[in-house]
Amino acid sequence: MKIAVMGAGSWGTTLAKVCADAGNSVSLWARRPEVASFINSHHRNPDYLSDIQLPDSIVATASAAEALDGVDTVVLAVPSQTLRSNLTAWAEVFPADCTLVSLAKGVEQGSFLRMSQVIAEVTGISEDRIAVLTGPNLAREIALEQPAATVIACVDEQRAQRVQDAFATSYFRPYTNTDVVGCEISGACKNVIALACGMAAGRGLGENTVASLITRGLAEISRLGIALGANPLSFAGLAGLGDLVATCSSPLSRNRSFGARLGQGGTLEQAREATHGQVAEGVISSASIFALSQQLGVEMPLTHAVYAVCHQGMAVSDMVAALMGRSKKSEQEIIR
Repeated sequence: MKIAVMGAGSWGTTLAKVCADAGNSVSLWARRPEVASFINSHHRNPDYLSDIQLPDSIVATASAAEALDGVDTVVLAVPSQTLRSNLTAWAEVFPADCTLVSLAKGVEQGSFLRMSQVIAEVTGISEDRIAVLTGPNLAREIALEQPAATVIACVDEQRAQRVQDAFATSYFRPYTNTDVVGCEISGACKNVIALACGMAAGRGLGENTVASLITRGLAEISRLGIALGANPLSFAGLAGLGDLVATCSSPLSRNRSFGARLGQGGTLEQAREATHGQVAEGVISSASIFALSQQLGVEMPLTHAVYAVCHQGMAVSDMVAALMGRSKKSEQEIIR
C-alpha cells in the first residue's frame, strides 16, 4: 500500500516508521523543507525522536502535493487545532477514494465537532472513507518497537480491516472497531483527565488519588460518549480505558507532564516551556468538552475542574478541595 503521513511530529514520525516496517511505500510530509531534507539524508527526524533510526524507504517532502501523489491512505498527523486549516489547504489534492486516517484527538472549539466530522465537513468525503487511529500509543515506546496495540475505528468495517492489515507489524497490533464516536470521545477526553492526574502528582499526591481520578474520569467520559450515541463497550477497551491509563500514568505523556508542572505551582506559560514549547491538547480540549457537556446536560466534574484551572484562573489546591467537597452519593449513581 502507498501511504502518506501528513505531519512529522513525534506521532507522525512514529507512524511513518510503523507503516514502512509493515512493508508499505511511505511518504512523510514535513512543514519545513530543511526537516524533510534532513530526514532524507540522515534517516532521522532532527526535531522529534532524533535518536530513532528511520527506515531508509521513508521519503520525506515539504510538498503536500508530492506527498499525496497516488497514495491509497492518508494519515493525518497534525494537531486537532490545526486540522481544519491543513485540510482546507490539502483537500483538492487528496486522491480519489483514498482512506483518511485521523490521529488528532480533540473536540473542535465553537463547532463541538469530533475530528472525523471536521474531516468530512472540510473535504466532503463520506464517513465510510474516514478512519480513526487511537489507543494507548505513546510515540517513543512504539518507535523503540516496544509491543503495543491500537484501534482502527471506521464505520466501514472492511476499510478498517484494510488499514489494520497495512499498519500491522511484529510490535504494533491494530484492532478494528466500528464505534467511531466512542473511540474519538475517549481520545479527546482522556487528555483532560491526564491533566488532572498530572496536577495531582505535581501536588505530591499518591497513587490512590491518581487511581481515583482515572476511575472517575472514565465514568464521565462514558457518560458523554453514551449521550452522543457511543457503544458503552468501547470505553472498556483500548480506545477507552487503555488510552486513559497510559496517558494518565506515563511521564512520556505531554498532558500528564503539563499538568504536573501546573500542580507544582507553574503557570500555563511555564508549563508550556517545560514541555518543549507545546501546549497540551487537553488544555485546549477542556474548554470545548466542558461546553459540550453543558449543552448536553452531562455532568463532568473533573473536566469542569481542569477547565477552571486552565481557563478561569482557579488554583490547583482549590480544585482538589472542590472535588473532595462534592456531595456524597452512591457509586452506582456516579457511574450512571
